[in-house]
Amino acid sequence: MENFTFEQMPQAMRLLHEKMDRLELLLTEQRAPQDTETIFNVTQAAAFLHLSVSTLYVKACRREVPYNKQGKRLYFYKSELDEWVRKGRKKTVSEIQEEAVQHVLRPGRKA
Repeated sequence: MENFTFEQMPQAMRLLHEKMDRLELLLTEQRAPQDTETIFNVTQAAAFLHLSVSTLYVKACRREVPYNKQGKRLYFYKSELDEWVRKGRKKTVSEIQEEAVQHVLRPGRKA
């Protein structure tokens, strides 16, 4: 431990205060919840998907959209809805043509 003179005390206190601030920041970051999953109710999910509530109920009934059921209530995970929307992507004409060319040119294909 280092001995400080009276003239060095303000500098030492400032350094000590800075270190305490950094420790406090680290501790609060550790206590913060880790990226929790967003859960929507039917109304929130319908608004997120730009659908009416009745349309969302129909899609859930037909098992077209991923959902969770707790009692009589439906819940939707945002990440699952994002993935569901991505899976519905349709290929462009140029992507389809490129796949056709790659299929025709693939090695081992009989002519």
